[in-house]
Amino acid sequence: MAKNAKLTDVAARSLKPTDNSLSDGVVTGLWMVPGGKQGRGRWVLRYVSPMTKKRRDMGFGSYPDVCIADARSRAQKARVLIADGIDPIDARSAHLANLANAVAVMTFETAAREYHDKQKSGWRNGKHAQQWIKTLEKYVFPEIGNRAVDSLNINDFRALLSPIWLTKSETASRVKQRCDAVMNWCCAQQLTISNPLVGVNLLLPDMPSKRLRTIHHPSMPAQSLPKFVATVLRDGTTGSCREAIECLILSAVRSGELLKMTWDQLDLEQNVWTIPAEHMKSKIAHRVPLSSRMVEILNSRLDGRSPISLGSGLVFPSPTGKVYSDMTLSKFLKDHHAESDTPGKWAVPHGFRGTFRTWGAEQGYPEHVLETCLAHAIKDAVVAAYRKTDLLDQRAPIMQKWCDFVIGGAK
Repeated sequence: MAKNAKLTDVAARSLKPTDNSLSDGVVTGLWMVPGGKQGRGRWVLRYVSPMTKKRRDMGFGSYPDVCIADARSRAQKARVLIADGIDPIDARSAHLANLANAVAVMTFETAAREYHDKQKSGWRNGKHAQQWIKTLEKYVFPEIGNRAVDSLNINDFRALLSPIWLTKSETASRVKQRCDAVMNWCCAQQLTISNPLVGVNLLLPDMPSKRLRTIHHPSMPAQSLPKFVATVLRDGTTGSCREAIECLILSAVRSGELLKMTWDQLDLEQNVWTIPAEHMKSKIAHRVPLSSRMVEILNSRLDGRSPISLGSGLVFPSPTGKVYSDMTLSKFLKDHHAESDTPGKWAVPHGFRGTFRTWGAEQGYPEHVLETCLAHAIKDAVVAAYRKTDLLDQRAPIMQKWCDFVIGGAK
C-alpha cells in the first residue's frame, strides 16, 4: 500500500503476519498491526499523552471484528480528547470504573424506576404506568428495594410474595410479573447473570385459577336499567353528568373514551362517532353507531353549547372545562344507590358494558358482533387475520335495539 494512502478492506484482507503495520491514512496515528493470520489485525492509535508527554498506544479491538469505519470513528473521538488536553486511555479507564461502580450499587428500586421510565411511554395510558410503579412501591421496595440486584435470590422473592399469594392473588400475580420484567431487564443490562423469579411459583402454594379470582365490575341488572334511566337520569334535573352516564350506557364504551369525546369526533349526519386510536385501550380507532336517543342528546348539547364546551371542544366538559374523572361518575352512581348484581356494592360505570354484553347474549346476537360493539380484541388469531370490516352495519341495529330497551324497557 502506498505511503499515506487511505486504508481499504482489500489491503487489510491482504495483510500477512510478517508484513509491516498499515497506516490508516485518514486519522493521524491510527495503525493496523498484523495479526496471527492473513487478513486479521489489531487497531492501535499511537499518540503522545497531553498529560505525561510520553507516547502511548490505545487499542480499539481487532479487524475485521471492528471494521475500518468504526476504528476511524473511535480514533477520531480519541483525537478530540487529546486536542482538549485529555488522555483518552485515562478517560476510558475512568468511564469503565464508573460503569462498574454503577453496577455494584444498582439496587432493585433504582433498576425498577429506570426500567419504568424507559418503558412507560409505550404503555396504554398514564394510569397504568402510575399503577405499575405504585404496586412495587407498596409491596416490593420496602422489602428488597435497597438490595443490589445481583444479590437477590429466589427466596427473597418468595418471601415478599408469600403474604399476598393467596389472600390477594390478582395483586400477587401482577407483582410477580412486574418484578420478573425488572429482573429480565437487569439481565439484559448485564447487571446480574440470572433472573431469580424463574421457578418461584414452585416454592409457593397453588394459586386459585384466574377464572375464580377474576373480580367483575359490579353491573346493573338489565331489567333495572330502564327504571334507573327514567327515574334518575331523566328526572328533569339538568347536568352533564346525567347525560354523560346515559350516553355511556347507550354506547357501551369505556368511561374514559366517552369523557374525552370531542365535537370533531362526531358525524351527526351519518350518526357515527369515531374514537381516535390514542383514546382506545387497543390503540386502534373505533367507530360507534349512534342510536336515536344518543343523537338526540348530542344535538341538544350542540345547540346549547356553553362557552366552556366551545373552548375545550369536549362534549361533556367539567365545570372547569377539563375532562371529568371516572370517579365523578362512580360517585354519582353511589350517591343515587345504583343497583348492582354484586351484594353490598353499587353499580360502577364500567359495569354497564357487562350489562350490555349480557343483554346482547340473551337476545341471541352473534358473539363476534357483540365483542366488536365493545371493541374487544379478537382472541382467535385466524379470525382476526381475516377480519376486514368493523361490522358497523351489523352493529347499528343492535345499538338501536339496546337504546329502545334502555329508554323504554322494550322487549
